[in-house]
Amino acid sequence: MLDQAYDVQSFRDWGHQLIDLLADHLQNAQNRIEPVIPYHNPEAELTFWQQDFQSGQEQPLHLFSKILHHSINVHHPHYIGHQVSVPALVASLAGLVSDVLSNGTGVYEMGMASNALERVVTDWVAKKIGYHTNAAGLLTSGGSLANLTALLAARKAQATEVWEEGHNEQLAVLVSEEAHYCIDRAARIMGMGSKGIIKVPVNERYQIRTDLLEEYLQKAKTEGLKVIAVIGCAASTATGSYDDLNTLADFCEQHHLWLHVDGAHGGAVVFSEKYRHLAKGIERADSVVIDFHKMLMTPALNTALIFKNGEDSYRTFAQKAQYLWDSQQTPEWYHSGKRAFECTKFMMSVKVYSILKTYGEAVFAENVERLYDLGKVFAKMIQERPDFELAVEPEANIVNFRYKKTPESELNEQNSAIRQSLLESGKFYIVQTMLQGKRYLRASIMNPLTTKQDLAVLLDEIVQLATQG
Repeated sequence: MLDQAYDVQSFRDWGHQLIDLLADHLQNAQNRIEPVIPYHNPEAELTFWQQDFQSGQEQPLHLFSKILHHSINVHHPHYIGHQVSVPALVASLAGLVSDVLSNGTGVYEMGMASNALERVVTDWVAKKIGYHTNAAGLLTSGGSLANLTALLAARKAQATEVWEEGHNEQLAVLVSEEAHYCIDRAARIMGMGSKGIIKVPVNERYQIRTDLLEEYLQKAKTEGLKVIAVIGCAASTATGSYDDLNTLADFCEQHHLWLHVDGAHGGAVVFSEKYRHLAKGIERADSVVIDFHKMLMTPALNTALIFKNGEDSYRTFAQKAQYLWDSQQTPEWYHSGKRAFECTKFMMSVKVYSILKTYGEAVFAENVERLYDLGKVFAKMIQERPDFELAVEPEANIVNFRYKKTPESELNEQNSAIRQSLLESGKFYIVQTMLQGKRYLRASIMNPLTTKQDLAVLLDEIVQLATQG
């Protein structure tokens, strides 16, 4: 049986068949032939796979086919849901190469090419952010882990004794109330508790109110808290709103605080001359997170964490591991495990680098601009239809809106029902959010093959569902 598991000829045969299967699947999705999601309720889905598990062995192509037909199709132009990229197909092929090689990149010898490519990619991202040559960074498994790592670096810089001695004082961070939930989670993991997560209100555009920062900082000090960092959103998850990063940087410089920018989604504008202004001031941050698996066409998970001062990235996890490397204190870029949570880490750099080498860096700008442009188009379409209400003029490709031709008391429930009906129909995939107590339909336009006509059909479908129900 083991010999069969490593048989190269079987791999060759299955590989050719799998590429044909995937290509047909992609073609059907892009041509809108198959549903965007073949929705089943959770219990029905679990029952299907429990029965499948009991049915015994089968050829892998049969299994792969079933998985395809029980999964959401992000390559479908009607996928307008969560902030997950539609991967460039060459990056998916790079993923196959990575999986076959299975090189854990924490130690240089185990990931020679991928560690070198990670240095190339992160140096390039640092330059795009606007950092100088002393900047450095790493790739890690998603924005949640990257934000946690950045806040650990902030703690190391602001409260140097914690790594060895534990917490001797109550630490805290200042963050927008619209920040991604992973910031709250990271602060709790770090032992700050509810008291240490100081959420600053937002303005009518869902941007952090910088006029309140001084008040909230002084209040924290009065309560015995030591604020170590301010987190800026570029952009916020719910609405795609960009905080005023220059004003945040001024405030942090004045009070000697760490400025971290969560640019998991919208930090990608650093690759676009047209939209870079939205993140003006990002180059002043001490650390920046950008997800390649959101706006940058790369399969999940794949996140860049870049530090303005590259030395900060090495100080975060200063501990001994003699069986991996001789000296933890030496800033060796080629041992990525020194700076990341992961030791056996995916060859993430291979996927990003494959896109860059195949299409050049301009493809990232083109993707950002097409999706952001389409977000503006969609917002205008909504405003032109009296049946709909736009929550806020979008800065990014995230558009929040709701059907409003019903009594106010019923709007939340009706819009949730509309979303569920869309999901079960398989015609479109969108999500929802709550803004100031109101339920909005939320569309993240992630697929560059989505058209204005697709969005018009979506609005028509919503009207039909609302009026027939």
